[in-house]
Amino acid sequence: MDLTYTEAEEDFRARLREWLAKVLPALPDKPSPDDWPGRRAYDAGWQRMLHDAGYADVHWDASPTRRLIFLEETERAGAPYVGANFVGLLHAGPTIAAEGTEAQRERWLPPVLRGDEIWCQGFSEPDAGSDLASLRTRAVRDGDDYVVTGSKIWTSHAEVADWCELLVRTTPVGPATPKHRGITWLAMPMDAPGITVRPLRTLAGSTEFAEMFLDEVRVPVANRVGEEDDGWRVTMVTLSFERGTAFVGEVVACRRTLGGLAREARRNGRWDDPVLRRRLGRLHAEFGALWRLTQWNVSEAEASGGVPGAGGSVFKLRYSHARQELYDAAAEVLGAGALSLQGERREQGEWALDRLSSLSYTIAAGTSQIQQNIVAERILGLPKGR
Repeated sequence: MDLTYTEAEEDFRARLREWLAKVLPALPDKPSPDDWPGRRAYDAGWQRMLHDAGYADVHWDASPTRRLIFLEETERAGAPYVGANFVGLLHAGPTIAAEGTEAQRERWLPPVLRGDEIWCQGFSEPDAGSDLASLRTRAVRDGDDYVVTGSKIWTSHAEVADWCELLVRTTPVGPATPKHRGITWLAMPMDAPGITVRPLRTLAGSTEFAEMFLDEVRVPVANRVGEEDDGWRVTMVTLSFERGTAFVGEVVACRRTLGGLAREARRNGRWDDPVLRRRLGRLHAEFGALWRLTQWNVSEAEASGGVPGAGGSVFKLRYSHARQELYDAAAEVLGAGALSLQGERREQGEWALDRLSSLSYTIAAGTSQIQQNIVAERILGLPKGR
C-alpha cells in the first residue's frame, strides 16, 4: 500500500486548484437555508459547472485516489458541498454504477452527474432505524410493477427529489426467510401517485429530512437494482460508500475548523489556557490520523475494485466521536457565543449550527453501536452476539 501520490495525480490536483481559483469568486450567494427550491437550483448549478469542466465523473469513473484529491481540494477551497445532490452523488449513484445494469447506468447516472435529477434516501422507518433489516414497507409484484405500501422516516432531501433509493420487503419474514433476506432495492420516481412527503424540522431548525408515506405506489420492476430479495447485499454496497468515502470532505472541513478555533482562541485570550491548548493539539493529531486512515481506506478500495470495505466502519466510528469532541472544544473557545445560531460574527453562528449537527453523527449512517458490531465481526473475527 502506497499513500503517496503519483505525478499524474499531482498534476490533476494542480489543474483542479487552478480551475477552482478561477470559478469560485464568480459564484452567486448561497440561498437561504429555508429556500429549498433555491438550494436545489444552487446545488444543481454547481454540479453542472463541475460536469461542464470535466470533474463530475470523479465520483464513479475516476480512481478512488483521484476522488480523494477532488474532495480534499474542493473542501480546502471552500467550494460548495454536494448539498441536495448528496444521495445521488454519494449513495445511489455509486450503487447503481456498481450494481446496476447497463441500461440503468445509462438512464440514471448522466442526469445525476449533470445536476438534472436529485435523489433522496428511503431506508429508515419508524421501527427500523439502526435495525434496518426490520423494515416493513411492503412491495407486492403485480405484472411489470411492484405495488409499494408503507412509510419511511429521515428521508433525506425528499422535499426536492426526483427519485428515491428505496428499500422494500418483497418476501415476508418467516422461519425460512431471515429478516436480512427478502429485501429489495428499488429506484422510485417521486412523482408517482400515492406518495405523501411531510418535512421534519431538526433541532437546528432545518428541514432536510422528511417523513414519507407510500399508499400503493407503483414502481416498475425495471427499476429494481439487483435481484429480487437480494436488496440487503446491494444495501451493504450503498452503506460502504456512505461510511467509506462520503465523509472525506468533512474531515478536511474539520481540520480547517480546528485551525479557525486556534485563531479565535488567540484572538479572545483562551489560548493562554494550557488545558485548552492540549485539547486542540490532541484534536489536531486525531484528525491528522483520520485523514491518513481515509487514505488507507481509499487505497484498499482501489485495490478491490473501488468499493470501500469494512475499514469504513472503523473510520465512521472514530470520526463521529471526534467531530463531537471538536465542537465541544469550539464551545469552550467561543463561550456563550457557541449557544447562538446567529452569533456576534457569521462564523460563530455556523459553529453553533455545526455543533448541533455533530450530535447526529453517532446515529447517522449507522449508529456507533452498529459500527462496533461490524468491526468486531468482520475485522476482528469475533462471534456474533446472542
